[in-house]
Amino acid sequence: MIGQRIKSLRKAKGLTQGALALRLGLTQQAVAKWESEQSAPDYHMLIRIAEALGIGPESLFSSRERLPVHLSDGDLPGMLDGMNARQILPREQKMVPVLGVVKAGYGLPAEEEELGLEPADVNDPSRYFYLVVRGDSMEPGIRDSDLALVRKQATLEDGDLGVVVYGDGEGTLKRFHRKGDAVALQAFNPSYETLILTGDELDKLYIIGKVVETRTRW
Repeated sequence: MIGQRIKSLRKAKGLTQGALALRLGLTQQAVAKWESEQSAPDYHMLIRIAEALGIGPESLFSSRERLPVHLSDGDLPGMLDGMNARQILPREQKMVPVLGVVKAGYGLPAEEEELGLEPADVNDPSRYFYLVVRGDSMEPGIRDSDLALVRKQATLEDGDLGVVVYGDGEGTLKRFHRKGDAVALQAFNPSYETLILTGDELDKLYIIGKVVETRTRW
């Protein structure tokens, strides 16, 4: 099984679960779940694991196992023979600051605090930041405590998922819609009404950025 293979190779390299997790930008719990077969890394993560262990990707598999990728059986062996882990690894991730908390529910307080750094697949980390989502208005797609990766920008297109500040400084994560002279901030959760801003209310609407990715923290 792949989890036992990761465990064996990790120990052979003299690494703890925590040390491997640090190289991958993950938590020790994530590695523990792989090794206990509670979850399994996807293809791109397997390539990152191989690089972190200083081995070729094929070393993670026995001769009876197959890589879980969407390539034909004929293409894969030649590709692995001709490439090392770094050549087929996605672009190097950068560390992006977690700047605070954004609410996903009306009437929730917005917090501002430094919460450390998290990895992100971006070219220029200075243009991005993470926010921790609080509330349930964006469920089931985005859940409480998920991380939202935000690209700093002052405009949003109709249908974008964005972080905005409105009124007396309330910040929220919502689907942005422009309807004529009005702006609608729409929740995913049907239990929440869409907030419509018009007239003078639009003068107090500030777009912080576009949400380009969300993910669940381990």
